[in-house]
Amino acid sequence: MPVNISVTFQFETLQSSFEEKVFLTRAIIAGWTGRDPAAMEKHIAELEELGVERPPATPMFYRISTARLTTADSIEVLGDDSSGEVEFVLLRHNEKLWVGTGSDHTDRKLEAYNVSFSKQACDKPVAVMFWAYEDVKDHWDELLLSSYIDDAGEKKLYQQGNVSSMLSPEDLIGKLGDNDQMSDGTIMFCGTMPAQGGVRSSSRFEFELEDPILGRKISHAYDVLKLPVQ
Repeated sequence: MPVNISVTFQFETLQSSFEEKVFLTRAIIAGWTGRDPAAMEKHIAELEELGVERPPATPMFYRISTARLTTADSIEVLGDDSSGEVEFVLLRHNEKLWVGTGSDHTDRKLEAYNVSFSKQACDKPVAVMFWAYEDVKDHWDELLLSSYIDDAGEKKLYQQGNVSSMLSPEDLIGKLGDNDQMSDGTIMFCGTMPAQGGVRSSSRFEFELEDPILGRKISHAYDVLKLPVQ
């Protein structure tokens, strides 16, 4: 029997907002989701520099345990080789599609060995707020993703770009396949953009999804507590 967890999320529509416990039944990490071949090639190249092999196809969909999802303000990782990635996150709840943001925190050293193993190795922080997808669908490409790291005590921009650089929610869900659609309780991370200055670890990671049209933002931050590798 699959391991299912319950997480309390906040939901916002143009008419109302509410808090509700969600039972997550399946978690998916979508990778290599870029719309622009040149930009995706840049991201593939920066990971190749870390020893990560090119994907056999694009996009790729990696399954992880739902127990890896967290809304906590800190995570524990092994060693110095992990880093965060800001992504938009899709959630199917009560037969409705919602959008939020999360960090696909990944062990880069393990990623060079096997991507699937690396995806399972680290907790995946998620912001507690989700917007109704139908409320942002008509201006989807205007949404902006940003992330920041701690660099010698200074907050520094790490990633930034519009969600237009990634495949749309409809395209991603369509590519899951007829036997792997997003049923209720499914959460999916949907890809990222290159890091400014290259992929690197940090003791703190902050990320946000901004809707400049409706003037609102979803944000979350977490500390990265490094455990010794014996």
